[in-house]
Amino acid sequence: MSIVKTLVALAFVVLLVGQSAPGGDGDNTAATETPVVDDGPTPQIQIAILLDTSGSMSGLIEQAKTQLWRIVNEFVNVTKNGKRPVLQIALFEYGNSGLESSAGWIRVILPLTDDLDKVSQELFALTTNGGDEYCGQVISVAVGSLEWSASKDDYKVIFIAGNEPFTQGPVNYADACKAAIEKGIIVNTIHCGSDSDGINGKWKDGALLADGSYMWIDQNRKVVHFAAPQDDEIAKLSAELNTTYIPYGERGVAGVENQSVQDDNATTVSPGSVTERAVTKASANYRNDAWDLVDAVNNDTVKLEDLKPEDLPDAMQKMTLDEQRKHVATVTQQRAAVQERIQELNDERKVFIAEERAKLAESDEADTLDEAMQEVLHDQAKALDFELE
Repeated sequence: MSIVKTLVALAFVVLLVGQSAPGGDGDNTAATETPVVDDGPTPQIQIAILLDTSGSMSGLIEQAKTQLWRIVNEFVNVTKNGKRPVLQIALFEYGNSGLESSAGWIRVILPLTDDLDKVSQELFALTTNGGDEYCGQVISVAVGSLEWSASKDDYKVIFIAGNEPFTQGPVNYADACKAAIEKGIIVNTIHCGSDSDGINGKWKDGALLADGSYMWIDQNRKVVHFAAPQDDEIAKLSAELNTTYIPYGERGVAGVENQSVQDDNATTVSPGSVTERAVTKASANYRNDAWDLVDAVNNDTVKLEDLKPEDLPDAMQKMTLDEQRKHVATVTQQRAAVQERIQELNDERKVFIAEERAKLAESDEADTLDEAMQEVLHDQAKALDFELE
C-alpha cells in the first residue's frame, strides 16, 4: 500500500513545549538565543483524539498506547511569540456497544487536560466491543462539550480515527465539520483501512470541510522500533527523575503512584515508548501542579506559606518556611540537571534513529497512528506561527 507522506507523534495524546517547567526547571536556551517574549496571553495547543473502540479496533488502541509519548514529543521545543504554549489533550471513544446507546455509543473519556499521566492511564483502560460508529455525532460532541480556546491564534485540532463510513449516525458529518471550523477547530481524519475505502466512505470529504488532512493507516500494523544506544541511560534517568517529585495535598500519594504505573505501562508496550515517555517527563509538557510541589511552586500554582503542615510530606513538616523553600529549590535544580541530560541524550538518539530510518525501503515504513499524526501536527502548528524545532 502506498504510504502517505503527510502521515509522518494521545499522545492521545499528546503533546507542546520546552525542556523544563517554567519558573524553575531550567532552560537550555543560550543567552544569545533567548526569544523576545511579548505580554500577550499564553498560547495553547488543544488536541482532541476521537478513537473508534468497536470490536475491530484493538490494533488502533494498541498503537495509541504505544505511541502517545512520541506524539506528545512533537511539541517538546515549541514556542510562540517567545512563550511556551500549554498543551491539553482530550480523549473520546465512540462506536463501542458497551456505551450508552442514548448517547450515540460515545463517551467523553477525558476533557481537555494537561495531566498526561491521566491520558496514559485512560488509554490503557480502553477495551473494544462491537457497535455503531457515528463520526458526525462524536465530532459534534467534541466541538460542543470541550472548553476550547476562543483565540484564533491557538492551535485547536480534532483527530478522529475509525474504519466505518463517515456518514453513519443521526448527525450529518458535513454539519459537524463545518461547525468545528467555524470555531477555528481543525478536523483531521484517519481512516483505518485502504485509501479508496476512506475516500468512498467520506473520510477525506470530512477533513476537507474542516481545513484538515485526510490520512489512512493500517491499524493492525506493528510500530517499528529502533533500539538506540542511548535508550538504557535514558530509562535509568527517567527513574531518577521520579525521585525529584514531592507529593503534597490530597492528590500527592495517588499522583506518585500513577506516575510509576504509567512508567510500567510504557514498559509493557514498547521499549521505544519507555524512551519517549522519559523525554516527555524531561519537558515542560509534563506538568503535575496538582500533586507535585516542585511544579506547583515553580508554576505559581501554590505558595508554600499557604499550605497546611498536613499537606506536606513528613520531612517537610519539620522544616521552617525558609528551609522548605531551600529544599524545593534544591530539588528543582536536581530535576533540571536530569532533564537536561535526558534531552542531550535524546538529541543524539534522534540522529541515530534518522539514520536507521533512512535505511528502510519506503515499502517497509509503518503507516501507523503516530506517523499519521506527527507531520500533520507539525505543519498545522507552523501555519499558526508556532515555532518548532
